[in-house]
Amino acid sequence: MDSESSLLSLVIVLLVAFFTPLLLHRFRLFFIPVVVAEIIMGLIIGKSGFDVIRHDMWLDTLSTLGFIFLMFLSGVEIDFSAFSSKQKKAVLPNGKLEPNRLAVSTFIFAGIFVLSLLLSYIFVLAGFIENMMLMTLIISTISLGVVVPTLKEAGIMKTGIGQIILLVAVIADLVTMILLSVFVSLSSDGGGQMWLLLVLFATGVIFYFIGVRFKSRNFVASLSTGTVQIGTRAIFTLIIVLVALSESVGAENILGAFIAGTLVSLLNPDQNMIRQLDSFGYGFLIPIFFVMVGVDLDLWSLLSNKNMLLLIPFLIVALFISKFFPVLILRRWYDKNTVLASAFLLTSTLSLVIAAAKIAERINVISSEMSGTFILVAVISCILTPIMFRKWFPKENADKRKVKVAFVGANQMSLAVSRELSQNQYDTFVFHKRFEKADSRTADSTFDIIEVAGYEEDMLEKAGVFDSDILFIATGDEELNSTLAVAAKERQVERVIARIESPDLAKALAEQDIEVFSTLLATTALMKALIESPNIAHIMTSEETALHEIRMMNPEYDQMTLREFPFTGKDSIVPHGDTELQVNDRLIVTGSVEYVEELTRELQYKQ
Repeated sequence: MDSESSLLSLVIVLLVAFFTPLLLHRFRLFFIPVVVAEIIMGLIIGKSGFDVIRHDMWLDTLSTLGFIFLMFLSGVEIDFSAFSSKQKKAVLPNGKLEPNRLAVSTFIFAGIFVLSLLLSYIFVLAGFIENMMLMTLIISTISLGVVVPTLKEAGIMKTGIGQIILLVAVIADLVTMILLSVFVSLSSDGGGQMWLLLVLFATGVIFYFIGVRFKSRNFVASLSTGTVQIGTRAIFTLIIVLVALSESVGAENILGAFIAGTLVSLLNPDQNMIRQLDSFGYGFLIPIFFVMVGVDLDLWSLLSNKNMLLLIPFLIVALFISKFFPVLILRRWYDKNTVLASAFLLTSTLSLVIAAAKIAERINVISSEMSGTFILVAVISCILTPIMFRKWFPKENADKRKVKVAFVGANQMSLAVSRELSQNQYDTFVFHKRFEKADSRTADSTFDIIEVAGYEEDMLEKAGVFDSDILFIATGDEELNSTLAVAAKERQVERVIARIESPDLAKALAEQDIEVFSTLLATTALMKALIESPNIAHIMTSEETALHEIRMMNPEYDQMTLREFPFTGKDSIVPHGDTELQVNDRLIVTGSVEYVEELTRELQYKQ
């Protein structure tokens, strides 16, 4: 009977995890993050609701693994390229020069942490809690899991304000995770041996250099396919080894998992592998953890405790105050609505608060009621803050800037493409080595060509080539194209396209997330299309019916079927008329330039 009961509880939890996103979709509750909905569903089937779940080895093990994997993916989520000092300051719409993103983000978090200390002291004086360090961590932490998707949905991830918000959240994630480990080391039995944490960090550094050395080896690439998948095996081995070592030195297992995630992020892994890890984590283990968080939360006990009930609104206010006043420094550059919206978004908190609350309860620093209160406040903040951000963030601040496209190498192909790109969407720049007399006829007066002394990296960097959103390298030397493409990726250019004819060189560049263009392959494909599918070839080559990609950002059309979409003919819908549009979908459309521009304005307008 015990085994049947344990399996029944596991089945119920898995069914709840499966149906939760379906219910959100059915009732169009898109403002609620899925992980928050999973906690709410856990409340319904757990102690606060029907109480049908019983703890057992299966559930406890899978829930712990979900917690560990969540912390690992939190580490992977950190983009260390954001700390790069190579940032070209843009001129804001108000005419002011954009601030140094890293400096202002660091200053904001420092303000958040100091204010969190003061607020924590007030909570201690008021008798709500005894441990000031724990309360400081609770107030100062920020949820990357809420900040990142909210910025992406708003279309401001690549803007200056978006990068500042992201950097503050990243710094908060790193600092609070390290301080949580210090807190556990000081508070748990046998504490005070913080020097052992250095062993853990030193081991992480060793693993990083091992990864750097072996990552580009040919045998690793050959073992990363089929049934071997050596990269995935290496990642799971890294997680388990660091988790085990973390517990051995008296730290929490989540610190080892978090360090493993940051190491993977630093090694710039294949994005397909990261998507597989995300799929495994958020599709299986992590939902079990969040459902079990809700299962263990006893709302009735919290509601019967007047002190805990009073703590909830005070803590929510403290979360906002700790973010609002430091963020006010942005008023020097941005309008008040942008600053207020940023403060609301930075108030969001979830994973680290749950981690701190659960750990503090386990080592008897706080009661189960206090732990539940912290988790409930985190859930409330994750529901409210994205809504308030969308309400206050000015629509005109969304990323409406033109995409900067730079071409290195002036020739018939690059000059023609630079002219054909829409001037409403793209700013194009063609860079070419300073013309000799023999080449002067290439410099047609109808083209604005920027001459550089040479194609050396420092010369191109000085000319601002690497400040582009898209860089197309099309010199006549494919080895040079390859070298410059790698240099551009190292300088964090978002998209790099290189003209490469050699298949081996093309394969090597593709592994570094560099897009490759081959005139031979393109010509062959077009000739084949002209013979086999002349209508498709006509669409691809006609100026009036070219293919265009549009990102759908207007929530008015979210969940609308293509059959109901007012801008398309009913006889030319691909894949089919019942397909639903979703925010952030990318639509491939064809039509006149005027039609495409009108559709772009309509779909990218965010209400």
